[in-house]
Amino acid sequence: MDFLLNLSGPALYIIIFIAKTIEVSIATIRLVYVNKGERVKGAILGFVEILIWILVVSSVLNNITDDPFKIFAYAAGFSLGNYLGVSIESKIAVGLASIQVVVHEEAGDILAGILRENGYGVTIIDGKGKDDSKKDLLFIQLKRRKIPAAIKLIKETDPNAYISINDVKTIVGGFIKK
Repeated sequence: MDFLLNLSGPALYIIIFIAKTIEVSIATIRLVYVNKGERVKGAILGFVEILIWILVVSSVLNNITDDPFKIFAYAAGFSLGNYLGVSIESKIAVGLASIQVVVHEEAGDILAGILRENGYGVTIIDGKGKDDSKKDLLFIQLKRRKIPAAIKLIKETDPNAYISINDVKTIVGGFIKK
């Protein structure tokens, strides 16, 4: 590990930047796994994260007053790591979600049928909108990675549908598309 302490100049800045970017990306994904109850994955990522962190911090703090550019490389890596971590997590889409859809009564049964044909579990509740207009409220529980496909079906069927999406930590019973 002394090789980091012997480096200086642009090579050191690039290594600090890349390592910090990777470490913060891992930290972001780890937090999501922990929040979703994936303890083992969170623990493994936490182990890797802290190993990288110790290496990076020790190289940044070594002679920090003689080479303040290490601070900028560290801060830039932190910023990019946050951005990449969130981007990666949105692709992985860990966990469950709940979609609530509000449509005119006429569209409710049609939309529910289309969603069910595509493997989604749907519950319909009668509702009332502005000026006592009749509405259908559709409730769909699904894996987060299935959200774009479900939204596409909803918008193709009723472009004016009101859609609300929420993260769900736990679902007991019911039907979830695999």
